[in-house]
Amino acid sequence: ALPILVLLALAFATPAQAQELQAGKPIRMIVGLSAGGGTDITARLVAQKMSANTGLSVIVENKAGGNFIPAGREVLTAAPDGHTLYFISTSSLITQPLHGADYPVDLIKFTPVTEVATGPLILVVRNDLGVKTLKQLLDLAKKEPGKLKFGMGGGVGSSLGVATEFLKARTGIQITTVPYRGAAPALNDLLGGHIDAMFDAMPVMAVQAKEGKVTPLAVTGSKRSFALPDVPTIQEAGLDYLINGWYGILAPPGTPAPIAQKLRDEVVKAIAPADVIKTLAEQGMEPRGTRPEEFAKYMASELAFYSKIVKDANLKPE
Repeated sequence: ALPILVLLALAFATPAQAQELQAGKPIRMIVGLSAGGGTDITARLVAQKMSANTGLSVIVENKAGGNFIPAGREVLTAAPDGHTLYFISTSSLITQPLHGADYPVDLIKFTPVTEVATGPLILVVRNDLGVKTLKQLLDLAKKEPGKLKFGMGGGVGSSLGVATEFLKARTGIQITTVPYRGAAPALNDLLGGHIDAMFDAMPVMAVQAKEGKVTPLAVTGSKRSFALPDVPTIQEAGLDYLINGWYGILAPPGTPAPIAQKLRDEVVKAIAPADVIKTLAEQGMEPRGTRPEEFAKYMASELAFYSKIVKDANLKPE
């Protein structure tokens, strides 16, 4: 009987439930961070391929600052027709529990499209610290409590800041944390010897490690990264520690399921070519392209995970 019901439902579908993107109408992809970072670079890579495949103009718009609120609101209030999308990262999600009930942009209320790509974070130290392994770093931290300076690119509430707090929680080490507005100034201070260690996303730090500018100690994922296969995971050092960075796409609330599915299919096409896979791999990321319902479940589990870290560490927005 079910197929007949489905056919009837389709037969009585109204034109308002259009299942296609509108020919000639551009797609705006909103990024809540400034140009040049990992999120922006990946968004532009996807947008470029989607433009080529669909014949529609896919434009990346950066709406940085304001704790992702301006970017989120832009998509929250947009028409649910698939032509305004929100390209998010792990940090966009962490901002929500960090700011608590007052935060005006609930990502769970958006229409999920897909998880685009995933990859671990990486822990690095300055070359002249004399530390080559995570164990040596932890031993040094225990020997001289509070002396080691960890940079937090993007501040306390970023994925990098939370990764640092999670390491403190899992090991009991006492360190001095130094928040930065972004990962770039933190890296500059690491290279300049002003701080000792930092977590960062793979797209930037894999390059620095390959060029020998920093010493990589461990990655935060469940397996080693193909970008740096010699660098062990934190779990290999015997710690119960797992954090993955990821990028995803959301559509406005109320976007019809067929449109969300169509967008997901276009993203899958965009991240499938060998050149895209190679570009992502060089950045320590791998393509995903999950179904909308899978991404919804994953976001809910990630929100619960980070909410617990934020609560346990009593993190407050700066």
